[in-house]
Amino acid sequence: MADFVKIYEENPNPKQIKQVVDVLRKGGVVIYPTDTVYGLGCDITNTKALERIARIKGVKLAKANWSFVCADLSNMSDYVRQIDTATFKILKRALPGPYTFILPGNNNLPKDFKKKKTVGIRVPDNAIARVLVEELGNPIVSTSIRDEDELLEYTTDPELIYEKWNNMVDIVIDGGYGGNIGSTIIDLSDGKVEVMREGKGSLDIF
Repeated sequence: MADFVKIYEENPNPKQIKQVVDVLRKGGVVIYPTDTVYGLGCDITNTKALERIARIKGVKLAKANWSFVCADLSNMSDYVRQIDTATFKILKRALPGPYTFILPGNNNLPKDFKKKKTVGIRVPDNAIARVLVEELGNPIVSTSIRDEDELLEYTTDPELIYEKWNNMVDIVIDGGYGGNIGSTIIDLSDGKVEVMREGKGSLDIF
């Protein structure tokens, strides 16, 4: 049974953040708030945790398209090939914010992602998510928790999320009600701008 941890976004409690990060470092899987929908995440360097998320989502790890949640743009350079000035300006305008940017990956990707040519980068406008990444020291791999009810699509109430997921994960963070619209996904990997999915993020960043 998962722990249910209340963390306030306005001033995340360092002791509770450490509790979650300790679980992540040991290969745990957590559900946490972002600036859009709640995410299912783990340490990007832990193969067993990644495989566990793949099983939960019913996909093969090698074919999974998950995003890396970063604390800021400095994290991004660890895993993304050098980008041009125009692309960087778009990222700087948009982040932190409700966007996932598909960018060309570099040779430093963790071993489970080495075959990927691109990587999805997120810097959520949510203090809890960013502080978790800062404390962990590297990005969290993330995928949205979808609801089986297609009319709902995403569950927004942390207590209902806990009821459904507590036997599958190690911690559910209650960071307040989540959103019910995913991030806007924008592919910048080949020098062109392609909107893969319109979500919460506005397209006036261009």
